[in-house]
Amino acid sequence: METFAELGLKEEVLLALNDLGFETPTPIQFQSIPYLLESENDLVALAQTGTGKTAAFSLPIINQIDINNNNVQAFILSPTRELALQISKDIEAFTKHIKGLKTTAVYGGANIDTQIRKLKKGSHIVVGTPGRVCDMIRRDELDLTKVRFVVLDEADEMLSMGFKDELDFILETTPEEKQTLLFSATMPKEIAKMAKKYMKSPHEITSGERNTGAKNVEHIYYVVHSRDKYKALKRIADINPNIYSIVFCRTRRETAEVAAKLVADGYNADALHGDLSQAQRDVVMHRLRSRMLQILVATDVAARGIDVDELTHVINYSLPDQTEQYIHRSGRTGRAGRKGVSIAIISSRETRKINFLEKKVGKSFSREHIPKGREICEIRLKNLVDNLKEQQIDEENMAEFLPAIHEKLEGMTRDEIIKAFISAEFNRILAYYKNAPDLNYDDSNSKVSRKERKERKNRGESDMKRFHINLGTKDKFNPKRLMGMINDHPVIRNIRIGQIEVLNKFSFFEIDQEFERELLKSLNGEVFEGRNVVVEEVRSPKSSNRSSRKKPRKGGGSGYKKKGSFDSFKKKKRKRF
Repeated sequence: METFAELGLKEEVLLALNDLGFETPTPIQFQSIPYLLESENDLVALAQTGTGKTAAFSLPIINQIDINNNNVQAFILSPTRELALQISKDIEAFTKHIKGLKTTAVYGGANIDTQIRKLKKGSHIVVGTPGRVCDMIRRDELDLTKVRFVVLDEADEMLSMGFKDELDFILETTPEEKQTLLFSATMPKEIAKMAKKYMKSPHEITSGERNTGAKNVEHIYYVVHSRDKYKALKRIADINPNIYSIVFCRTRRETAEVAAKLVADGYNADALHGDLSQAQRDVVMHRLRSRMLQILVATDVAARGIDVDELTHVINYSLPDQTEQYIHRSGRTGRAGRKGVSIAIISSRETRKINFLEKKVGKSFSREHIPKGREICEIRLKNLVDNLKEQQIDEENMAEFLPAIHEKLEGMTRDEIIKAFISAEFNRILAYYKNAPDLNYDDSNSKVSRKERKERKNRGESDMKRFHINLGTKDKFNPKRLMGMINDHPVIRNIRIGQIEVLNKFSFFEIDQEFERELLKSLNGEVFEGRNVVVEEVRSPKSSNRSSRKKPRKGGGSGYKKKGSFDSFKKKKRKRF
C-alpha cells in the first residue's frame, strides 16, 4: 500500500504525520485523500468508527487552506462536544508545522464568550456542534457564507439525535458553490435523503461492507433472566480482570444505577450521561483515556466522540433499538488492528433481535454461558498467579528488607505461605461465589416454556396475572402511558402484557406471571402526575376467571375491546390518547 508521502500532501503535513508516527493510510484515507485533492465534487464516504475518518477529510482540506485568507474556509459539523473537541485536537496536531493556520472549536457546555473572541481573531477551520453553531450564526458571530468545504461527520448519528432542523438552518447559511463531504458509519435511508437534498451528484466511497460491523470484532451474547442482568455483568467483569470497556445502557437513569452499583461493589467504574455537568464529563473522559478507569457505563449519545483505540470490550447491557446503533457501539472496540469483543446481555425474549443483528452485521453471534462461581474463581486465581510471575523484582532495594521478612515467616511452610497470600488477596471473591447460582437461562426447562404455555392454553388456564393500579383517566392515565412506565424499568421491559382496562379512578392490567415480583418492586413507589403509584395483585376468583377467558396478546391489549397487536392498537388509538 502507498504511504502518505505518495498521496500528494504538503511537506508540512507530512512532517506532522511523521511526528505522530503515521506512515501508511487506512483504506478510507487511501481512497478519500487523493480524490479530495484532485476533485471539487461532493463526496459521501462510508466507513466504520475507528477507521481514520478524521484524517481522511481533514488532511486534504488542510492541504488546500489559504493562510492569507482570514475567512472561515472549512466548516466541520459533528453531533457531540467530545467528537468536536477530538476533531479539533487532531487538526491542530496535523497543522503544527503550518504557521498561521487557525482552528476553532465551538460547542455547548463551555464559555461562549471565549469562543466568540477566538472567532473574531480569525479562524480558517471551524469545528462545531449543531446547537452552539446555530446560536453563533444567530448572534452574527459565525459567518459561513464564504466556506469552501463543509463536512458532516457522523451524519447518521446527527439525524438519529434529532438535529435535522439545525442541519437545515446551518446549511442554508453556506454558499451554493462549495464542496460538501458527508462521512458516516452507516447508510440508512435518512442519510440517502440527506445526500440527495444537500449534495450535487456526490461521488461515493465505501471502506468495507456497507452497514456491517468491524471485521476485528467478535460478537458474543449471554441469555439470562432480566432480573439477573447486573449479576451477569459482574461475572463478565470478573472473568476479564484486565477489562477496559464501555457498558452501553438505554437511559440516563439505567446508566447511573448500573455505574453506582459497580462502584459500590468495588469495581473501577464510572458513568457518562446527559445529567453530568461539563466539568464532570471532562473528569470521566480524562480517567478513561488515561486508563485510570476500567469500566465506563454510558448512553449512546454521551459516548459519541470517545476516541479510544485500546478498548477490549463493548458490553450491551441493553440492546439498542436500531441496528445502526449496535454497529456504532461494536465499532468502539477492535480498532487500530487490535481484536475486540462485543457482548450482549439479553433476556430470552430478545433472542430474535440477535438473529436480526446477525443478518445486518454480516457475522455470526456466539451464544456463550455465564460462568459459574467455581469457573470464575479458577480464572481469577490463574490471573493472580500470572501477575505474580510477571512482577518485576527490585533485588537491590528488597535486599535490606529480606532478613526481617524471613524472620516473620519463620516456621511457615511453602504451602502455608501460598495459602495465606492467596487468602489475603482473594477471600472476598471466594466468599461471594461460594454458593453462587447458575445465571444462564435454560431454554428447555424455563419457568414458563412454550410447551407449558400451550398445555395451559389447552387446559383453559392463563399464565397471566391481573393487577390493580391506583391510576385512572382522571390522572391522565392510559394504556400508552402504562407501557411507558413499564419500559422505563430494564428488568420488566419487553414483558408480555395482556388486557388493559382503564377506569376513572383506577385501572387493571395483566402481565406474564413470571415477572410479578419484578413488577411490584419496580412500579410501587413511583410518582405519576404527583401521585404515589400503588400496584397490587388482583386475587378475587372473578378476576382470575375473567383473565383466563381472555387470550393474552403479546404487547398488550386494552379494556376498550380493540383487537389486534399492540402495534395496531397504537395506530388505532393514537388520536384518542
